[in-house]
Amino acid sequence: MTAKWLAIYTKPRWEKKVASLLTQKGIENYCPLNKVRRKWSDRMKLVEEPLFKSYVFVRVTDEDRTAVRMTDGVINFVYWDGKPAIIKDKEIVVIRQFLNEHENVSLVKVDLQPGQQVRITAGPLMDLEGRVLELKNKVAKVLIESMGYMLVADIEKNKLASK
Repeated sequence: MTAKWLAIYTKPRWEKKVASLLTQKGIENYCPLNKVRRKWSDRMKLVEEPLFKSYVFVRVTDEDRTAVRMTDGVINFVYWDGKPAIIKDKEIVVIRQFLNEHENVSLVKVDLQPGQQVRITAGPLMDLEGRVLELKNKVAKVLIESMGYMLVADIEKNKLASK
């Protein structure tokens, strides 16, 4: 069984502590830390804060998931469509590189809107571009105009990127 990156949800402000406890258990984990300059009355200081509030990533096999869940401060795995959400290795690499190169990084949630131009980021239609026709639950209906045909596909929102 191969190890996969999964996201776990922690108690508020327990991200660093949970990462430390997982490391003590020998479980590979990653708590992305954002370098932020904070100003006190007498000085400026560079502090490291978790980029994702209440989240830590773990690279585990299915057998190791119980040990993760039994760690102090861990509430549960983050689920997507009834299964633990799998984070791609390349996404972890991108987060690490970005945080190594930049300070004061901020997260911006991308919300899709009908009529918005998007690029498909995964699946058989990967890298095609289209326009959002409709949004329902976790699925967006996307119009793909190419080759003189109109293709309409139901695509999971997490596989779309705004243009």
